[in-house]
Amino acid sequence: LNVGGPTHHVTLLSQRLESRGYQTLLLKGKVAPGEAEMSEVISRSGVEPSEIDGLGRVVSPLQFIAAFFRLYRVFCRIRPEVVHTHKTVAGGLARPAAWLAGVPIVVHTFHGNIFSGYYSALKSKMIVLAERLLSLMTDVVVVVTSQQRKELLSFKITSPRRLRNIPLGLDLHPFMQSKNRDNGVRAELGFADDAPLAGMVTRLVPIKGIPVFLEAAKRVIEELPTARFAIVGDGECRQDLGRLTEELGLTDFVRFTGFRDDTDRVYGALDVVVLSSFNEGLSVTLIEAIAAGCYVVATRVGGVPDLVEHNDVGVVVEPGDSNALAQAMVGVLKDPRRVPKASRKRVCALYGISRLVEDLDGLYRKLLENKQSRQSEMAV
Repeated sequence: LNVGGPTHHVTLLSQRLESRGYQTLLLKGKVAPGEAEMSEVISRSGVEPSEIDGLGRVVSPLQFIAAFFRLYRVFCRIRPEVVHTHKTVAGGLARPAAWLAGVPIVVHTFHGNIFSGYYSALKSKMIVLAERLLSLMTDVVVVVTSQQRKELLSFKITSPRRLRNIPLGLDLHPFMQSKNRDNGVRAELGFADDAPLAGMVTRLVPIKGIPVFLEAAKRVIEELPTARFAIVGDGECRQDLGRLTEELGLTDFVRFTGFRDDTDRVYGALDVVVLSSFNEGLSVTLIEAIAAGCYVVATRVGGVPDLVEHNDVGVVVEPGDSNALAQAMVGVLKDPRRVPKASRKRVCALYGISRLVEDLDGLYRKLLENKQSRQSEMAV
């Protein structure tokens, strides 16, 4: 349950499904070194996850096998009617464990994919092959964007009949209440109250393209010397990014804040939220920013075009193009704008937690009903 959209998604889902009569058990692993668990989010949800030893970034085949059998024993003991997995390692272990334990319904959600941009060509091919095999043990594969559906079909991960497009569901109420005011954020960062401020809210990992953002920031400073930048988040690349900031001469212009729990307050202060990813599923940062009324500049990857489909919400540029990213930022910082109320409400309706619970409750019940019908027919 590291920092990111899936953690919000699964903790809220566990909490809200129980109000509909479900008994839920959330199983989690340990976060990777250099990352942080979203302890505050878990605590607020009231959900008490159970930790599966060895479930996490795989360091040895023995760890992988041990975690698999721990999951298998849990499923044999509690006999769930539905196992729903999220993220690559959990999906890779829990789906076959659930299948072997005779769980009636197995569902997996792709919050993104690691088919390209993460590993070597050979390893990427092996991951694709593994996912094809895993899909045979999965009743429904859930994608969070229409673009992601196209990607899974292009890689032949599963058949169209097994795919369902069910977007993320988040608690966006705090962001809808966000006002366009600084609330002391610039002062905390050591910036002038009237400084044009661009920011990222992200994990500091290679796929997020943060060096491209820093290169773009340098170009922005050349055209708009008063501009300042905030990078909210942490991760394995923190030290490397700090060194790059110094090399680019941006130390006085960029602040790394680490993880923050008051992102609604951050969005209220920012003039523009930037996403520079090379690969993305459905960005929680962009959903939250738009709900908070903060204009966005983002790369055209994954589900981003689904979110930023109107100019009143933001601008998209090609990934890896620091010049285009800089020009888009300059345009917004020189002419600040906010997302209209109608667009904020639309995002909340499309990506709110109530809609997600409704969608998945309907999916689970339909799958169980179909399974029971088939078993009845076979018995006859």
